[in-house]
Amino acid sequence: MERYAKIRRILILVLVLNLAVSFAKIVYGSITNTLSMQSDGYHSLFDGISNIVGIIGIQIASRPPDESHPYGHQKYETLASVFIAVLLVFVAFEIISQSVERFATMTTPEITTLSFVVMIVTIGINLAVTTYEKRKGEELKSEVLIADSMHTRSDIYVSLSVIAGLLAIKFGYPIVDPLIALIIAALIGKAAIDIIRSSTGVLCDEAPLDNDFICDIAKEVPGVLDCHKIRTRGTVGDYYIDLHIWVNPELHVSEAHRISHMVTDRLKEKIEGVDDVVVHIEPGKHK
Repeated sequence: MERYAKIRRILILVLVLNLAVSFAKIVYGSITNTLSMQSDGYHSLFDGISNIVGIIGIQIASRPPDESHPYGHQKYETLASVFIAVLLVFVAFEIISQSVERFATMTTPEITTLSFVVMIVTIGINLAVTTYEKRKGEELKSEVLIADSMHTRSDIYVSLSVIAGLLAIKFGYPIVDPLIALIIAALIGKAAIDIIRSSTGVLCDEAPLDNDFICDIAKEVPGVLDCHKIRTRGTVGDYYIDLHIWVNPELHVSEAHRISHMVTDRLKEKIEGVDDVVVHIEPGKHK
């Protein structure tokens, strides 16, 4: 599908940029022994790993429905988002571990002008990436792109805190370095929770659409007396709707069938991203 091909291309571009950013932070952070910069670099590195996970998830999600997956493979995209969140949790714990060790040793990092240049340049790259990725995610209605843009956006806040830490270290407060690393860990953990919260609703078939709104649209079709037993599932760009409608019991079955098709068409017209509608016909009291 063209949508999935576009998402793949965006993730590959973002992957290259994230790897470049992470390499710069990790290498220079290691040279200067700056834990906060190294932590920020590993955060960016896992941005790249999450891109790879997203690419794999999109590849699977793009497969058409088959006998084993009659509703398609779209949830693999959501599952990839959850895996990204799990990776973030591991990163957060690793940074916390390093911070605790730094508190014990109290090593003073070496701060240079290049330290600030590296951080400012990477912030500029991250800002461009997260803006582009979020815009494309909303445009293509992609959970993976939106989740990954949230991940990348957290890099900007992290990098700003690292710059503040570099200034503090420069003025003789080395304890700020592990403290900033702990803040980074907290931000990474929050990003993971946000992604898990939004993804589990989809995986657990939480209703994404308002039932009354769906019923009001269905009743716009001539011949629909009322509706009930409305069920919805899916995500933005991939909704599934199941509902029962009441029609005049004296209608010929072909006419009732025509009304059900009109309800399907009206729902798909009024609600963007509806993939499938199942309409059950029931005899009701004629009004």
